[in-house]
Amino acid sequence: MSARLSTPIAGADLTAPAESPSRARPWRLLWGAMFACSWGGNQFSPLLLMYVHEQHFSEVAVTTLLGVYVLGLIPALLLAGSLSDRHGRRPVMVVGVVAALIGSGMLALGPLGFSWLMAGRLLSGVTVGVAMSAGMSWMKELSQSPHDPRAEAASGARRGSLAFTLGSAFGALVAGVLAQWGPIPRMLPFLIHLAVALPFLVLVARLPETAVGAVRAGSGGVPGVGGPWWAQLRIPSAAHRRFVRVVAVAAPWIFAAAAMGYGYLPTRLADQTAPWGIAYATAATVIALGASSAIQPLARRIHSLESARGLGVGTTGIAAGLVLVVLAIVVGSPVLGLVANAVLGCGFGISLVSGLLEVQRIAGGRDLAGLTGVFYALAYAGFLLPTLISALALVVPAIDILVTVLLLAVVAIAAVRVSSRRHLPEG
Repeated sequence: MSARLSTPIAGADLTAPAESPSRARPWRLLWGAMFACSWGGNQFSPLLLMYVHEQHFSEVAVTTLLGVYVLGLIPALLLAGSLSDRHGRRPVMVVGVVAALIGSGMLALGPLGFSWLMAGRLLSGVTVGVAMSAGMSWMKELSQSPHDPRAEAASGARRGSLAFTLGSAFGALVAGVLAQWGPIPRMLPFLIHLAVALPFLVLVARLPETAVGAVRAGSGGVPGVGGPWWAQLRIPSAAHRRFVRVVAVAAPWIFAAAAMGYGYLPTRLADQTAPWGIAYATAATVIALGASSAIQPLARRIHSLESARGLGVGTTGIAAGLVLVVLAIVVGSPVLGLVANAVLGCGFGISLVSGLLEVQRIAGGRDLAGLTGVFYALAYAGFLLPTLISALALVVPAIDILVTVLLLAVVAIAAVRVSSRRHLPEG
């Protein structure tokens, strides 16, 4: 391969069709990198019961491990988007891949103690935050002219969300199968992810840069927007009334649904699913994320430019799935639990695509990555719900907490519908 292909040229025209490391459109390689990052973020989910049985962690401890990566994810979401607007998508995404590798390495050392798992989960959050903020914006820009002139307007959101859901599902499937039936189950899943993610360190570094703006930051000729880096943390479109009253209301329920379906529910049905608890948790994860992936092509058609129809349909599906989760716990039905995950998957798949399309319409070109990061930060805050429920259940009956969650979901649906046709962005 020529040096001109392997080394970015300072001052290159970012609007010209960039050369790629292969004849394939560059979005496909970015899709693979986002897939690998999402794999790393969700491979831990079906392993919670393994840590309960083999390392004797409490329910509060394992749900803390499930949710702690939000503490790495939310800052990464908020910082990565703005930094990629300034310094370019490529270097920030490379950092995300590095975080994925280090995170899986630490998780592989989990048998040494709880702190290794906590650190690994924290870094897994960082890599997902980078991929979902800078990566999603990069995917949108690589899914339009000149990089992919035949792509539809919604292709970037659809491709990015599919990379996320399929990567999450495949990571959970591989980890769960190996944990249930494979050798060295507490290490092998993470070592395999290391092998999958490592090539993307090279591939991502060779993708064309697309950061908006011609201003060079510093003396290195890095594309991006000018001014001090902390000024880029301000995201004007986050104050848009439609984002505040519609998107921000629906966003936390996206991953609250995922966490309840394949994180919290399998731990509550552990007695009914023994000795195949890990396999059941894996099945729940794959069903939820598979349903989410399958529904996403339809989600674009459900989405409307004249209302929040997509988010309304999606949050209604999430609420219906949560009702089934509560019923599955009350009656102790693993089958009903799998049905609940299918319904939840459809609900958060529609909500994810519609939410991203709303964000891309609301955001200006300068802060697209930043607003995408805010959206995902709000969405991933919902992943802390099982941790909160487990902690509160020490002093309040769990069924009372679950009923309260259902009531809050109904309030969110009503709020989205009230503002559905209001504060539409111009154009």
